[in-house]
Amino acid sequence: MARMPKIVDISAAEDPRDVVHEIVQTLAEGELAGLPTETGYVVAAHALQAVAVERLARVRQRIGIARSVLSLKSPQEALDYVPQMGPLGRKLIRRFWPGPVTLLFADPTGPGLAAALPQEARAEVVKDAEIALRVPAQELTANVLRLLPAPLVITGDVPGPTSRFSAAADLGKAAADDVAIIADSGQCRYDLPTTLVRVADRRWQVVHEGVASTRTLNRLAGTMYLFVCTGNTCRSPMAEGLFRKLLAERLGCAEDELVDRGYVVVSAGVAAGSGSPASPEAIEILRGRGVDLRGHESQPVTARLLSQADRIFTMTRSHRDLLIREFPETEPRTRLLASDGSDVIDPLGAGLDEYRDCAVQIESYLRDVVADLPVREPEEHS
Repeated sequence: MARMPKIVDISAAEDPRDVVHEIVQTLAEGELAGLPTETGYVVAAHALQAVAVERLARVRQRIGIARSVLSLKSPQEALDYVPQMGPLGRKLIRRFWPGPVTLLFADPTGPGLAAALPQEARAEVVKDAEIALRVPAQELTANVLRLLPAPLVITGDVPGPTSRFSAAADLGKAAADDVAIIADSGQCRYDLPTTLVRVADRRWQVVHEGVASTRTLNRLAGTMYLFVCTGNTCRSPMAEGLFRKLLAERLGCAEDELVDRGYVVVSAGVAAGSGSPASPEAIEILRGRGVDLRGHESQPVTARLLSQADRIFTMTRSHRDLLIREFPETEPRTRLLASDGSDVIDPLGAGLDEYRDCAVQIESYLRDVVADLPVREPEEHS
């Protein structure tokens, strides 16, 4: 008679941290665990437990799943396993993760932790000279990964619904006798599998479309321009709106086509709240220039927003210094909007004439930025 796994209902647990610790202990002892992701329940093994990984491979083959994936705790950890990752790969891991996207990279040679994985783990996550990586966003699984000294090897959930488990009980029946414990978090967030994407040099390709559509990924992979001021109600919104207009003119397209062309334009403030409209003066001045700011809502600068931005333009030197001091990794991507090193005047609390002068100043600097942009971005997708 098959041994059924222990299924733990997370919602009924007095403290979810107890469930996390129990799963971590189970994995550390070389047992298999069933874990939720955003797209389905997967079988997981500690990457350093060779016997557990071998057992996972047998389970994977029995339930008809094509490959396993190396599940990491953070996008940054991917650089330890694929150190040869180029600028495109680094951008995609910042944009796509945590989330329902599995990335395929060429199996790295030379230094890097991928080469140091046990042979059994490498055999599971490296297929056809490619290594599969994923950073799940599901909270419990992310917490389990944070407490482990090494990644997890997990069963993938592509190529289709026949190899997906949307309920903990279904995984328990399929993996009976092999999985010791399953964390039941209820229905998964999505009804589709993860999207499988191959990344190579300057090109990325959707191998299997799942939750994230090709169009969505195209938008996420676009070049992001971030304009930063203080409160995100006058200078940076004007820069954002004017840049969209000038860029669309340069590309010969409508502004609402910029995202599909691979360009994302946003603004934020170092001391901004969320949801404030643009100042009435900024709305009025830009209306006369064919830019509508009525739908603008302010947002604060965040670490995630900065990590996603490819080019960051600040209105003043003090804004730039603040960002680099708080987020030193942004220095190569952060510069003053004015190429001559001058600050953009702050019109807040002044009259329309000051706002008009500010808009003129911003537009002149933006024209220099747009003039230096290539019409086509270096990375491609298919």
